[in-house]
Amino acid sequence: MTPDKIKFGTDGWRAIIAKDFTVYNVARVSKALADWLKQSHESPKVVVGHDCRFGGEMFTETVTDVLCANGVKVILAQGFVSTPMISFGVLKLGAQQGVVITASHNPPSYNGYKLKGAHGGPSSPKHIAEVEALIPEAVELPGHKLSHWEEEGMLEYAALEDMYVSYLEEHFDFDALNKSPYKLAYDAMYGAGQNVVRRLLPGATLLHCEHNPGFEGQAPEPIDKNLKLLAQTMATTPELKIGLATDGDADRIGLYDEDGNFVDAHHILLILTHYLYKYKNMTGKVAIAFSVTDRVKRMCEAYGLPVEVTAIGFKYISEIMTQEDVLVGGEESGGIAVKGHIPERDGIYDGLMIYEFMTKAGKTLKELCQEVYDVVGTFVYDRNDLTLDNDKKVAIIEKAQADGYTQFGKYSFSRTEKIDGVKYHLDNGGWVMLRASGTEPLLRVYAEGNSKEETADILEDVKKTIL
Repeated sequence: MTPDKIKFGTDGWRAIIAKDFTVYNVARVSKALADWLKQSHESPKVVVGHDCRFGGEMFTETVTDVLCANGVKVILAQGFVSTPMISFGVLKLGAQQGVVITASHNPPSYNGYKLKGAHGGPSSPKHIAEVEALIPEAVELPGHKLSHWEEEGMLEYAALEDMYVSYLEEHFDFDALNKSPYKLAYDAMYGAGQNVVRRLLPGATLLHCEHNPGFEGQAPEPIDKNLKLLAQTMATTPELKIGLATDGDADRIGLYDEDGNFVDAHHILLILTHYLYKYKNMTGKVAIAFSVTDRVKRMCEAYGLPVEVTAIGFKYISEIMTQEDVLVGGEESGGIAVKGHIPERDGIYDGLMIYEFMTKAGKTLKELCQEVYDVVGTFVYDRNDLTLDNDKKVAIIEKAQADGYTQFGKYSFSRTEKIDGVKYHLDNGGWVMLRASGTEPLLRVYAEGNSKEETADILEDVKKTIL
């Protein structure tokens, strides 16, 4: 039987544990990575770690065993770590590559394999394709214990969480943040950010900051429908003024204001751009994924900042960040990077930056959103994820690509864009986008309107039209 072809999607390779995500398949990918590294480095070094998901430790041991057996030195993270900690570790420790065993925000039955480049961010699309092309059909499992590789001088350990916490302490004034009149709540979603916030902000209200690889059966994605307890806590606790949530590997962010209203990634991108440019006098290009609100372009026009739109996947944004002067780079799903940090999404760093903005400006998150609206106007965004069989999903996308849709219910449009999926610019000033997920069996429907009701109505009309 020919083994399944392993495909890296929008953000790494992800699969269901024990179905396709097995020790054997992890070994196949690791062998390809070792072969790829040996093509250009005599004695390559890789930082390896895992988040809080089921099997993380076992899978990182497999990665380590295969890499070491193939002449690649490994620096193994102690305990569970976030994806930004691995990216930071690669850069700080001068490694050629990073591997994170994580399925990010996917449901608990998944695990995955993310590749990180020497620059401290996602490996480039070119490098990922090269590794993928080298994945063998068969591989030998060396079967050595980690102690063997330590004795051989091929394996060492690193306290990445300690290194990352020290780094954050250098970049933020925690004396000021811990005395802030605006109290913070943090929901780790049982993910890898749980210890960091506890250490840095001891006065924070903590939710889901325990180790639970089942995530209570819920995907650890920081979107409104998954964060009911945080929303309720914010709405019922008067002293709390900001609610921060991060996903399973802590590279994505979601926020709540003091009334328990969700503040999505589009608003966070705008707030960070506004803060860095208006308050910190910083400039640079703003790089955004195709699914991000067009209001970012409006703000950049007002501030004289260049904008670049990329395909979906943070690896495209990170690549621009390594080549150009980028102020903010981000995507709709909550992955945002900022100038002065590594070219990587980092939910905790982004959250601290907004908390710093509130504390320094003496303004609540709601007031910061209003500052943004004063520049770009009010808007409401939402996304529907439709679980469809593959044939139906493909048929809808093919019809969209062939300009088969001319109207969505009462909503007409006169302009479309096709960078990654299809974006329809509605005549009412809003937009709709259709795109197949790169990591799950979903059709994503994105929409923006001028009010909550209008956005919900747009999504309903689109659903009726395409199904």
